Amino acid sequence: MANDGMMKHPLGLTFGDFAEATEPFSPFASWMEAAKTSEPNDPDAMALATVDADGLPNVRMLLLKHWDSRGFVFYTNRESTKGHELKAQPKAALILHWKSLGRQVRMRGLIEQVSDSESDVYFASRPRGAQIGAWASRQSRPLENRAVLEAAVARYTEKYGKGPVARPPYWIGYRLVPLQIEFWAEQPFRLHDRIVFSRARPGAPWVRTRLYP
Repeated sequence: MANDGMMKHPLGLTFGDFAEATEPFSPFASWMEAAKTSEPNDPDAMALATVDADGLPNVRMLLLKHWDSRGFVFYTNRESTKGHELKAQPKAALILHWKSLGRQVRMRGLIEQVSDSESDVYFASRPRGAQIGAWASRQSRPLENRAVLEAAVARYTEKYGKGPVARPPYWIGYRLVPLQIEFWAEQPFRLHDRIVFSRARPGAPWVRTRLYP
């Protein structure tokens, strides 16, 4: 594909990460590093979209916890609404938006569970309160009142005392294996830059395409 050149962003940023890119992960790394220095809160915040049994979409904010060339990883309770939806339809979409940069990345792909060892490692790195909360919360299910949740927190806090908190068997990681990743950069007069990388299946070559705004 022809060189896309260095197109100037109105804030002085560039779209030049794509001049020679043949895959999306290197440009994503560059954009994420920029977001870490400019975004005031949670540069790894993303919206995850799934569908229910009737095909009705669901979307919620999560944190991107890890990514590499295999895909993009997040963690949750597999007994939650999103967990049930991902089990029934292991496909999803996500988007990261960095307002400070006038940039966003959105992607679609297949969902797979990460290994138990990966989930164990990340769970062990979480704050202790979040570990206890993973046991106490029956995520997405009806809660009679706040006191019931607080009682569950107290119960598991006592159970684990000062020892290590085991990972609940239902608390796992998911990896979105992308089939399409689109990069968007704001430009004046809504003449935004859009470049999408697509592939037919995991492991297939990526095809890079510039899109009209």
